[in-house]
Amino acid sequence: ITTNNKYLLSITMKLSLALIAVTAGTASAWTMSADSPAGKQSRRGFFTASAAVVAASVPAIANAYAVPDLPYPFEALEPYIDAPTMKIHHDKHHATYVANINKATEGKDEVPILDLMENALDAGPIRNSGGGHYNHAFFWEEMAPPDEAKKSKCSDQLEKMINKSFGSMDEMKEAFEAKAAPGATFGSGWVWVAVNKKGDELKIVNTANQDNPLMKGVLDEGVMFPILGLDVWEHAYYLKYQNRRPEYVSNWWNVVNWDKVSENCAYVVKEHAGVNVKG
Repeated sequence: ITTNNKYLLSITMKLSLALIAVTAGTASAWTMSADSPAGKQSRRGFFTASAAVVAASVPAIANAYAVPDLPYPFEALEPYIDAPTMKIHHDKHHATYVANINKATEGKDEVPILDLMENALDAGPIRNSGGGHYNHAFFWEEMAPPDEAKKSKCSDQLEKMINKSFGSMDEMKEAFEAKAAPGATFGSGWVWVAVNKKGDELKIVNTANQDNPLMKGVLDEGVMFPILGLDVWEHAYYLKYQNRRPEYVSNWWNVVNWDKVSENCAYVVKEHAGVNVKG
Protein backbone atom coordinates (compact mmCIF):
# COMPACT_ATOMS: atom_id res chain seq x y z
CA ILE A 1 0.00 0.00 0.00
CA THR A 2 1.43 3.38 -0.98
CA THR A 3 1.75 6.29 1.45
CA ASN A 4 -1.10 8.08 -0.32
CA ASN A 5 -3.35 5.02 -0.09
CA LYS A 6 -2.52 4.53 3.59
CA TYR A 7 -3.50 8.14 4.26
CA LEU A 8 -6.81 7.85 2.40
CA LEU A 9 -7.53 4.47 4.05
CA SER A 10 -6.97 6.04 7.46
CA ILE A 11 -9.41 8.86 6.70
CA THR A 12 -11.99 6.43 5.30
CA MET A 13 -11.81 4.21 8.39
CA LYS A 14 -12.22 7.19 10.71
CA LEU A 15 -15.24 8.39 8.74
CA SER A 16 -16.81 4.91 8.72
CA LEU A 17 -16.35 4.45 12.49
CA ALA A 18 -17.82 7.86 13.18
CA LEU A 19 -20.88 7.16 11.08
CA ILE A 20 -21.35 3.79 12.81
CA ALA A 21 -21.25 5.57 16.17
CA VAL A 22 -23.83 8.12 15.05
CA THR A 23 -26.05 5.39 13.65
CA ALA A 24 -25.87 3.37 16.85
CA GLY A 25 -26.55 6.41 18.97
CA THR A 26 -29.66 7.33 17.02
CA ALA A 27 -30.99 3.87 16.22
CA SER A 28 -34.06 4.55 18.26
CA ALA A 29 -35.12 7.01 15.59
CA TRP A 30 -36.05 4.13 13.29
CA THR A 31 -38.15 2.33 15.90
CA MET A 32 -40.59 5.21 16.27
CA SER A 33 -43.58 5.90 14.11
CA ALA A 34 -42.63 7.99 11.09
CA ASP A 35 -45.73 10.16 11.64
CA SER A 36 -45.22 10.82 15.32
CA PRO A 37 -43.63 14.15 16.39
CA ALA A 38 -40.99 12.26 18.38
CA GLY A 39 -40.21 10.04 15.41
CA LYS A 40 -39.84 12.98 13.05
CA GLN A 41 -37.67 14.87 15.51
CA SER A 42 -35.47 11.83 16.15
CA ARG A 43 -35.03 11.13 12.45
CA ARG A 44 -34.16 14.78 11.89
CA GLY A 45 -31.57 14.50 14.64
CA PHE A 46 -30.09 11.43 13.00
CA PHE A 47 -29.56 13.18 9.67
CA THR A 48 -28.25 16.32 11.33
CA ALA A 49 -25.73 14.34 13.35
CA SER A 50 -24.69 12.33 10.30
CA ALA A 51 -24.19 15.48 8.26
CA ALA A 52 -22.07 16.97 11.03
CA VAL A 53 -19.82 13.91 11.07
CA VAL A 54 -19.41 13.99 7.29
CA ALA A 55 -18.70 17.73 7.33
CA ALA A 56 -16.06 17.25 10.00
CA SER A 57 -14.41 14.33 8.24
CA VAL A 58 -14.57 15.07 4.53
CA PRO A 59 -12.38 18.24 4.55
CA ALA A 60 -9.40 16.04 5.45
CA ILE A 61 -9.76 14.60 1.95
CA ALA A 62 -11.37 17.42 -0.03
CA ASN A 63 -9.05 20.16 1.26
CA ALA A 64 -5.84 18.15 1.37
CA TYR A 65 -2.82 19.30 -0.59
CA ALA A 66 -2.67 17.57 -3.95
CA VAL A 67 -0.15 16.84 -6.67
CA PRO A 68 -1.04 19.24 -9.50
CA ASP A 69 -1.36 17.88 -13.01
CA LEU A 70 1.56 18.61 -15.28
CA PRO A 71 0.82 21.35 -17.83
CA TYR A 72 2.18 19.04 -20.55
CA PRO A 73 2.47 15.26 -21.21
CA PHE A 74 5.28 13.27 -19.59
CA GLU A 75 7.12 12.98 -22.90
CA ALA A 76 6.75 16.66 -23.81
CA LEU A 77 10.21 17.69 -22.56
CA GLU A 78 12.04 15.07 -24.63
CA PRO A 79 14.85 14.78 -25.57
CA TYR A 80 16.16 16.93 -22.72
CA ILE A 81 14.16 15.35 -19.89
CA ASP A 82 12.91 11.84 -20.59
CA ALA A 83 9.36 10.62 -20.07
CA PRO A 84 10.20 7.84 -17.55
CA THR A 85 11.99 10.36 -15.34
CA MET A 86 9.10 12.82 -15.54
CA LYS A 87 6.54 10.15 -14.64
CA ILE A 88 8.49 8.81 -11.66
CA HIS A 89 9.44 12.30 -10.52
CA HIS A 90 5.87 13.60 -10.66
CA ASP A 91 3.79 10.53 -9.74
CA LYS A 92 6.11 9.04 -7.10
CA HIS A 93 8.52 11.59 -5.63
CA HIS A 94 6.22 14.61 -5.64
CA ALA A 95 3.30 12.46 -4.50
CA THR A 96 5.31 11.28 -1.49
CA TYR A 97 5.96 14.86 -0.40
CA VAL A 98 2.27 15.64 -0.73
CA ALA A 99 1.24 12.57 1.28
CA ASN A 100 3.68 13.51 4.03
CA ILE A 101 2.63 17.16 4.23
CA ASN A 102 -1.00 16.04 4.45
CA LYS A 103 -0.07 13.70 7.29
CA ALA A 104 1.88 16.45 9.07
CA THR A 105 -0.99 18.94 8.83
CA GLU A 106 -3.89 16.55 9.45
CA GLY A 107 -6.47 18.12 11.73
CA LYS A 108 -5.12 21.63 11.21
CA ASP A 109 -6.60 24.47 9.21
CA GLU A 110 -5.33 24.30 5.67
CA VAL A 111 -3.43 27.30 4.34
CA PRO A 112 -1.75 27.76 0.95
CA ILE A 113 1.52 25.85 0.88
CA LEU A 114 3.31 29.15 0.21
CA ASP A 115 2.24 30.39 3.65
CA LEU A 116 4.10 27.53 5.35
CA MET A 117 7.45 28.33 3.76
CA GLU A 118 8.72 31.30 5.79
CA ASN A 119 8.81 29.49 9.14
CA ALA A 120 9.34 25.97 7.78
CA LEU A 121 12.68 25.51 9.54
CA ASP A 122 10.86 25.63 12.88
CA ALA A 123 7.97 23.41 11.77
CA GLY A 124 9.46 19.92 11.80
CA PRO A 125 8.33 17.77 8.85
CA ILE A 126 6.90 20.77 7.03
CA ARG A 127 10.46 21.78 6.15
CA ASN A 128 11.07 18.71 3.97
CA SER A 129 7.59 17.60 2.94
CA GLY A 130 6.12 21.10 2.55
CA GLY A 131 9.26 22.36 0.88
CA GLY A 132 9.24 19.36 -1.43
CA HIS A 133 5.64 20.05 -2.44
CA TYR A 134 6.20 23.76 -3.03
CA ASN A 135 9.47 23.30 -4.93
CA HIS A 136 8.11 20.67 -7.29
CA ALA A 137 4.85 22.50 -7.97
CA PHE A 138 6.96 25.57 -8.81
CA PHE A 139 9.32 23.50 -10.99
CA TRP A 140 6.67 21.94 -13.26
CA GLU A 141 5.17 25.31 -14.14
CA GLU A 142 8.39 26.98 -15.27
CA MET A 143 9.05 24.44 -18.02
CA ALA A 144 7.52 23.92 -21.47
CA PRO A 145 8.04 21.64 -24.49
CA PRO A 146 11.22 22.62 -26.39
CA ASP A 147 9.41 24.19 -29.34
CA GLU A 148 7.34 26.37 -26.99
CA ALA A 149 10.28 27.16 -24.72
CA LYS A 150 12.30 28.30 -27.75
CA LYS A 151 9.62 30.86 -28.61
CA SER A 152 9.32 32.17 -25.05
CA LYS A 153 11.09 35.43 -24.23
CA CYS A 154 12.28 37.43 -21.28
CA SER A 155 10.22 40.50 -20.52
CA ASP A 156 11.95 43.87 -20.70
CA GLN A 157 11.87 43.95 -16.90
CA LEU A 158 13.54 40.56 -16.53
CA GLU A 159 16.11 41.24 -19.22
CA LYS A 160 17.13 44.50 -17.55
CA MET A 161 17.45 42.78 -14.17
CA ILE A 162 19.56 39.98 -15.67
CA ASN A 163 21.87 42.47 -17.37
CA LYS A 164 22.16 44.57 -14.22
CA SER A 165 22.82 41.59 -11.96
CA PHE A 166 25.00 39.38 -14.16
CA GLY A 167 26.01 41.33 -17.25
CA SER A 168 24.09 39.23 -19.79
CA MET A 169 21.92 36.15 -20.19
CA ASP A 170 24.95 34.06 -21.14
CA GLU A 171 26.81 35.18 -18.02
CA MET A 172 23.77 34.42 -15.90
CA LYS A 173 23.56 30.89 -17.34
CA GLU A 174 27.27 30.36 -16.78
CA ALA A 175 27.00 31.42 -13.14
CA PHE A 176 23.90 29.27 -12.66
CA GLU A 177 25.58 26.18 -14.11
CA ALA A 178 28.62 26.75 -11.89
CA LYS A 179 26.37 26.91 -8.81
CA ALA A 180 24.57 23.73 -9.92
CA ALA A 181 27.80 21.76 -10.37
CA PRO A 182 28.33 18.87 -7.92
CA GLY A 183 31.23 20.67 -6.29
CA ALA A 184 29.07 23.72 -5.51
CA THR A 185 25.78 21.99 -4.68
CA PHE A 186 26.94 18.75 -3.15
CA GLY A 187 24.43 15.91 -2.98
CA SER A 188 20.73 16.71 -3.15
CA GLY A 189 19.37 20.22 -3.51
CA TRP A 190 18.13 23.03 -5.71
CA VAL A 191 19.61 26.01 -7.54
CA TRP A 192 17.59 29.19 -7.85
CA VAL A 193 17.46 32.58 -9.48
CA ALA A 194 15.81 34.74 -6.84
CA VAL A 195 14.87 38.38 -6.41
CA ASN A 196 16.32 40.02 -3.31
CA LYS A 197 14.08 41.41 -0.55
CA LYS A 198 14.32 44.95 -1.97
CA GLY A 199 13.13 43.73 -5.35
CA ASP A 200 15.92 45.39 -7.33
CA GLU A 201 18.47 42.63 -7.95
CA LEU A 202 18.71 38.97 -8.92
CA LYS A 203 20.84 36.44 -7.07
CA ILE A 204 21.83 32.86 -7.87
CA VAL A 205 21.66 30.73 -4.73
CA ASN A 206 21.58 27.06 -3.85
CA THR A 207 19.71 25.26 -1.10
CA ALA A 208 20.08 21.78 0.35
CA ASN A 209 17.48 19.03 0.24
CA GLN A 210 14.00 20.61 -0.12
CA ASP A 211 14.85 24.01 1.34
CA ASN A 212 14.14 27.11 -0.72
CA PRO A 213 14.94 30.85 -0.54
CA LEU A 214 11.52 31.64 0.96
CA MET A 215 12.47 29.92 4.21
CA LYS A 216 13.75 32.17 6.95
CA GLY A 217 17.22 31.09 8.06
CA VAL A 218 18.20 29.15 4.94
CA LEU A 219 20.23 31.92 3.27
CA ASP A 220 22.72 34.22 4.97
CA GLU A 221 21.25 37.07 2.91
CA GLY A 222 17.78 36.46 4.35
CA VAL A 223 14.55 35.57 2.60
CA MET A 224 14.50 35.91 -1.18
CA PHE A 225 11.81 35.27 -3.77
CA PRO A 226 12.60 32.59 -6.39
CA ILE A 227 11.58 33.14 -10.01
CA LEU A 228 13.44 30.14 -11.48
CA GLY A 229 14.57 26.90 -9.85
CA LEU A 230 16.24 23.67 -10.87
CA ASP A 231 16.00 20.34 -9.05
CA VAL A 232 19.46 18.74 -8.91
CA TRP A 233 18.46 15.71 -6.87
CA GLU A 234 19.57 12.58 -8.72
CA HIS A 235 15.97 11.45 -9.16
CA ALA A 236 15.47 14.44 -11.46
CA TYR A 237 17.99 13.27 -14.04
CA TYR A 238 19.71 9.97 -13.25
CA LEU A 239 17.79 7.66 -15.61
CA LYS A 240 18.98 9.68 -18.62
CA TYR A 241 22.17 11.37 -17.48
CA GLN A 242 23.50 9.06 -14.73
CA ASN A 243 26.38 10.97 -13.08
CA ARG A 244 26.50 13.69 -15.78
CA ARG A 245 24.75 16.43 -13.85
CA PRO A 246 26.43 19.30 -15.77
CA GLU A 247 24.99 17.92 -19.02
CA TYR A 248 21.52 17.78 -17.47
CA VAL A 249 21.83 21.38 -16.27
CA SER A 250 23.04 22.77 -19.61
CA ASN A 251 20.32 20.88 -21.51
CA TRP A 252 17.64 22.11 -19.13
CA TRP A 253 17.75 25.62 -20.62
CA ASN A 254 16.04 24.15 -23.70
CA VAL A 255 12.81 23.64 -21.73
CA VAL A 256 12.76 26.81 -19.61
CA ASN A 257 9.63 28.86 -20.25
CA TRP A 258 10.88 32.45 -20.09
CA ASP A 259 7.33 33.78 -20.36
CA LYS A 260 6.54 32.10 -17.04
CA VAL A 261 9.82 33.21 -15.47
CA SER A 262 9.05 36.79 -16.57
CA GLU A 263 5.61 36.48 -15.00
CA ASN A 264 7.18 35.25 -11.76
CA CYS A 265 9.62 38.15 -11.79
CA ALA A 266 6.91 40.76 -12.31
CA TYR A 267 4.85 39.31 -9.47
CA VAL A 268 7.55 39.13 -6.82
CA VAL A 269 8.98 42.57 -7.65
CA LYS A 270 5.52 44.12 -7.30
CA GLU A 271 4.25 42.11 -4.33
CA HIS A 272 7.51 41.42 -2.45
CA ALA A 273 6.16 37.91 -1.91
CA GLY A 274 6.70 34.39 -3.19
CA VAL A 275 4.90 32.96 -6.18
CA ASN A 276 1.79 30.95 -5.42
CA VAL A 277 1.71 27.39 -6.78
CA LYS A 278 -0.99 24.91 -7.66
CA GLY A 279 -1.90 21.98 -5.42
